Amino acid sequence: MTKNVLIVTGDAVEALEVFYPYYRCLEEDISCTIASPVKKKLQTVVHDFLPEMETITEMWGYKIDSHASVDDIDPADFDGLIIPGGRAPEYIRMNPKVQEITAHFLKEDKPLGVICHGQQVLTPVREYIKGREMTAYIACRPEIEAAGAIYIEEHLHVDGNLVTGHAWPDLPGFMKEFFKILNVKEEAKA
Repeated sequence: MTKNVLIVTGDAVEALEVFYPYYRCLEEDISCTIASPVKKKLQTVVHDFLPEMETITEMWGYKIDSHASVDDIDPADFDGLIIPGGRAPEYIRMNPKVQEITAHFLKEDKPLGVICHGQQVLTPVREYIKGREMTAYIACRPEIEAAGAIYIEEHLHVDGNLVTGHAWPDLPGFMKEFFKILNVKEEAKA
């Protein structure tokens, strides 16, 4: 049975954090839909550290097509959800439909992978993350803790159906753990 994964993001998504999961899903023959507040060609960004700067720098990355508006998404149609980082989480988290989609995966205990700043999308649905353990980019720690979750100082963390990663260098382990909870390998063997 083919799995169906949803990626929810928007403009200013970190390029590697959307492209890597998208293509890894396709490699595993997993149907993958990218949804954003408006169906459009999304502008990705590249975050990196420069020795002369005390914080991350941002450059434009490749564009990627959003396949659907979040308003047209029924989360019940999907087996897993991935929320990439970048700056997109800052604004998509305020979208009521994004909140509904995120809450669905938390309530239904379905596989949910969130990386870097993507954890900001979880904070408006705090009732579903209270007491949950997660990691994120360190600058998100205050928001995570204010929402009642427990920040874990690791680059990768799994708490039941929730896989969280610190940043794009953690994508290989992040996707490996996401696929484990999605049961991709087990079903492929059957």
